[in-house]
Amino acid sequence: MWLEILLTSVLGFAIYWFISRDKEETLPLEDGWWGPGTRSAAREDDSIRPFKVETSDEEIHDLHQRIDKFRFTPPLEDSCFHYGFNSNYLKKVISYWRNEFDWKKQVEILNRYPHFKTKIEGLDIHFIHVKPPQLPAGHTPKPLLMVHGWPGSFYEFYKIIPLLTDPKNHGLSDEHVFEVICPSIPGYGFSEASSKKGFNSVATARIFYKLMLRLGFQEFYIQGGDWGSLICTNMAQLVPSHVKGLHLNMALVLSNFSTLTLLLGQRFGRFLGLTERDVELLYPVKEKVFYSLMRESGYMHIQCTKPDTVELVNILVRIFTSEVRPYHQHGPNTPDAPRGSLPGSALNDSPVGLAAYILEKFSTWTNTEFRYLEDGGLERKFSLDDLLTNVMLYWTTGTIISSQRFYKENLGQGWMTQKHERMKVYVPTGFSAFPFELLHTPEKWVRFKYPKLISYSYMVRGGHFAAFEEPELLAQDIRKFLSVLERQ
Repeated sequence: MWLEILLTSVLGFAIYWFISRDKEETLPLEDGWWGPGTRSAAREDDSIRPFKVETSDEEIHDLHQRIDKFRFTPPLEDSCFHYGFNSNYLKKVISYWRNEFDWKKQVEILNRYPHFKTKIEGLDIHFIHVKPPQLPAGHTPKPLLMVHGWPGSFYEFYKIIPLLTDPKNHGLSDEHVFEVICPSIPGYGFSEASSKKGFNSVATARIFYKLMLRLGFQEFYIQGGDWGSLICTNMAQLVPSHVKGLHLNMALVLSNFSTLTLLLGQRFGRFLGLTERDVELLYPVKEKVFYSLMRESGYMHIQCTKPDTVELVNILVRIFTSEVRPYHQHGPNTPDAPRGSLPGSALNDSPVGLAAYILEKFSTWTNTEFRYLEDGGLERKFSLDDLLTNVMLYWTTGTIISSQRFYKENLGQGWMTQKHERMKVYVPTGFSAFPFELLHTPEKWVRFKYPKLISYSYMVRGGHFAAFEEPELLAQDIRKFLSVLERQ
């Protein structure tokens, strides 16, 4: 009898294992059209065109006029950044922006790297493409696609690029020399926004894959954080044979196992695969996970449900004060689109509101403890020139609303409702765990989603905007991942 029970149990386990074992699925590589109107029967122009960032005295004058109309609301006493962006410190930022910030100089800095545009699936896709200035004899550069998130931009990568493309002149070995491509997500900065509903991370991943093919790369490496981590993950799910390696500094991992370990990990962490460092970064879970996510996710709830709602508030105010200019037929990415036009937005119409909304994320997402500081700790990690340049990439292109819609398209249907969320990723993967990321992701959790994880690093410092904040650390970890991958 006992033998029969044992054999039945073993057989049942074998059947369960066979049915539930990992299957190396891929996402279907479909096609799409996201431009205005219907797709033309003519072949899409696949040329790659040089692009240059430009500005004008009129654009700067308009910015200054709007800054001058800012209405100040004093903060609560001793509120620091607990209620959001502290308006006392905001006055300092605005004063610098209005009187010292040199946008023309920053435009010159932006143009130090070659910019291009190309049409893919009906959208004008912007990207920078930086080749190494010199190569060791017998070496070829490794193509690396780096993808930003929200509220960032391609500018986040400006300080890490020379460490990857010209390592020897920056104190690093030339074992790994990269050719770096940094696109703007459609609807962000200089990449055209979708005219259709449904443009999500999978569509973006497919477009960026087509971009790499158009540039002549059949195989390449990819790296991302924030939305970039999801887009790169989707690329690996779509075309795993083309992705030689995937490196992330954030992972959207949700499973029954991660929930279980989160609940039991403080007491039984070692048995559930958590290290002492994992326990330190996750517990007490009430403060470091639940309260922290509640504090930092308010923006997400409105952006993934009704991203356009915020625009109506300021429209009404400006209508009744006769400040709204007539609407003209310009898209949000058109340089001469009037910023006060209908449909406008509170953030798209007020540079100060836009700056406060964006820069607050660069405070507490860099270190949640910065909320106890009146200046939000912003200048501890970043310069005002760098921060305001990122804001200007949203302001001058009028893309804050289209960037927010990306949340609705990806999260508006609920969590774990899309196929890619339930799929694993079967390409070699490296992961940088920065200690002040919004939610720490233990190696055990990452490996559940990315079974071919070959490199996992606890970083000594840094938060959500890794490339922007700690370019040296991130560059070193990317290089470490490549070394491990090549040894295999």
